[in-house]
Amino acid sequence: MKSWKTSRFEIDLLRPRVMGIVNVTPDSFSDGGTHDRPASALRHCERLLEEGCDILDLGGESTRPGSPAVPLEEELARVMPVLKEAVRLGVPVSVDTYKPDVMRAALDSGADIINDIWALRQPGALDVVAQHASCGVCLMHMHRDPQTMQAAPMSDSVLAPVKAFLGERSITLQANGVSADRIVLDPGIGFGKTVAQNFELLARQAELLSLNHAVLAGWSRKSSLGVVTGIGPAAERAVPSVAAALLAVDRGARIVRVHDVAATVAALAVWQAMLEQRPTHTSEE
Repeated sequence: MKSWKTSRFEIDLLRPRVMGIVNVTPDSFSDGGTHDRPASALRHCERLLEEGCDILDLGGESTRPGSPAVPLEEELARVMPVLKEAVRLGVPVSVDTYKPDVMRAALDSGADIINDIWALRQPGALDVVAQHASCGVCLMHMHRDPQTMQAAPMSDSVLAPVKAFLGERSITLQANGVSADRIVLDPGIGFGKTVAQNFELLARQAELLSLNHAVLAGWSRKSSLGVVTGIGPAAERAVPSVAAALLAVDRGARIVRVHDVAATVAALAVWQAMLEQRPTHTSEE
């Protein structure tokens, strides 16, 4: 997929895009409470844009393992004041939610993308997106739910079931009128997978490209990176996060969802410079 069609923008995916995370929450695993007021969240949006991010992703409910669900009115109160200002910043704005009422309110207020960990499986969610003329949507694979996903993670190899699930969700959306160029897929790193399974998804990520959708990779500060590096605090995992983002892009991801925008943008510039100097191989007769 060469571009991602969204409400107000057609995002060129010929080069990798950086999605900056804006957690408007008091309890997210990495930066909860840092940007949980509209003014501080908006300042964070502006800072991420200065650092070079291409898409802003606003979230009003933590989905870390074991996190409790947030009531609808509370999520709306967290997200909507920030969204109404963020849509004026001149870049695509994504809202990370699984609640149909939040999706509807966000789209009515100018959001460009719905980023749903449930892949529109909550009752009414698919209808909201299908009824919108052009919003983008990111479908993520999650095993079980945030409260139980790591208590009983998947077993054995995960690439095949993840791919099958994402393929089925894409087909379902298209059958309901959502065009393929609106759909991006996320394998759901950390959502009900073991450390080894997360790295299996990274190693074999290119196999997801046969589904004919762009892949979004969300490795930023995840606990699997802490396990393999020995870095405990999530906020100190910037270096392994950037490494994972680069590896994901090199394996075909077109969007990386990150906390550390400036470092990721710089690393991608190095990757792009290398890519431009790769020799072009031609077969000889």
